[in-house]
Amino acid sequence: MTRDDGLDVEGLQRRLAGFAAARGWEPYHTPKNLAVALSVEAAELVEIFQWLTPEESARVMEEPEGAHRVRDEVADVLAYLLQFCEVLGIDALHALSEKIDRNEIRFPPK
Repeated sequence: MTRDDGLDVEGLQRRLAGFAAARGWEPYHTPKNLAVALSVEAAELVEIFQWLTPEESARVMEEPEGAHRVRDEVADVLAYLLQFCEVLGIDALHALSEKIDRNEIRFPPK
């Protein structure tokens, strides 16, 4: 799938790597540290929804401040996931495709 805005996973991974390199952060970007950071950012995303009703959570993007917070946390989660994949040499899209293939076999339609 080609995006009109020119964004792609590999390009974003290069930007993230360049950002970290320019600040000397590479020594800290170990698989363990990135997995921990990913978990923390996922928890921050969960925190936004923690006490919302299902109906309120479905409308969270309607309010500008809520939408901004959700987008920021989604970006943080994705950034750490992409960095984690880069460090370990995982093609995230290929891994997801393979997982969907296995799940289609494991959970056939009724």
